[in-house]
Amino acid sequence: MDKIKKIGVLTSGGDAPGMNAAIRAITDKAIEQGLDVVAVLGGYSGLINDKVVPMTMDTVNGIIKRGGTCIYSDRCPEFATEEGMQKAIATCKKHKIDAIVAIGGDGTFRGATDLSLHGIPTVGVAGTIDNDITATDYTVGFDTAMNTVLDALDNFMDTCESHARCNVVEVMGRDCGDIAVRTAIASGAIAVAIPEVPFDEAEALDRIKRARAAGKRGMIVVVSEGVFHTDENGNKIPYGEYFTEICQRDIMETRFARLAHFVRGGNPTLRDRLTASRMGVRAVELLLEGKSDLIVIEEDGKYVPMDIVFALTTDRMYKKKLKDGDLDKYGDEDIAAMKAICDKRTAEIKELYKIANDIAL
Repeated sequence: MDKIKKIGVLTSGGDAPGMNAAIRAITDKAIEQGLDVVAVLGGYSGLINDKVVPMTMDTVNGIIKRGGTCIYSDRCPEFATEEGMQKAIATCKKHKIDAIVAIGGDGTFRGATDLSLHGIPTVGVAGTIDNDITATDYTVGFDTAMNTVLDALDNFMDTCESHARCNVVEVMGRDCGDIAVRTAIASGAIAVAIPEVPFDEAEALDRIKRARAAGKRGMIVVVSEGVFHTDENGNKIPYGEYFTEICQRDIMETRFARLAHFVRGGNPTLRDRLTASRMGVRAVELLLEGKSDLIVIEEDGKYVPMDIVFALTTDRMYKKKLKDGDLDKYGDEDIAAMKAICDKRTAEIKELYKIANDIAL
């Protein structure tokens, strides 16, 4: 690999608090190393449409505390086509961009590995509120999102207590129940439903009945958006809405709330600013070491590189979405390592779910 002189930074997919902190760290670290830095506006769409602007220390001054992403984001189906890829490469050549740091989730990483395969060294930084990148213990934005949810749940509990009411609250997370289960524990929720563990509906309803009979006035039920009820016609209904109807009909006054994209916003917490900064710096270091096609993950408190395709394959393994041939390139040792990561994530979420139920009274 030729010596890198200029790097580009982009954010792609859903925004997450802390992305700006990562942008700042990448920019400042690169400049400190004598590199030029440009931002690609609007993610991979910006690469295709030649939306590139220079970045300086002044440009990133003060952005560490801001939510969202100051260089914008987008989802770009065209980037998955060869025509779109060639437009992106042409933009890199025009602006003499030697390498890219891509901040985002699994879709962002699929784009990053495609860039690497086409000769543009790329390193990814895990930024998604859902914490649904299986290979990393933590993603940028997760802590802020949880604190935003927790504030909302506390507020719901105030009015539930006043009116002797139950509130079923659906939170984001896609197919990952991390936000739901952790905020359920922290808020004192009476029940929580997540995709990873079968939900005992009858037991949860009985628990609410017993709590009600014992004089408990306000109650919160947290439901991950990845949980559904399938009706007799095969239609998938968001489980939070379904559970609200049952609780309202059989037990007590119950309201439903969907926090949705409200959870994405807000100034990042210290945890997210620190994690984003450490991941951003490490990404620049890896590029300067001549490495590519990697993401920076957090593993037991350390920030280490992992092959992008390995990480994506591990993610599909955990989510039971492996396709024929996904594991063909890997030996027994690699497959065992993937399974170990999946087992670790499974054990953690099950432990948290048990705690949530043990203290839900």
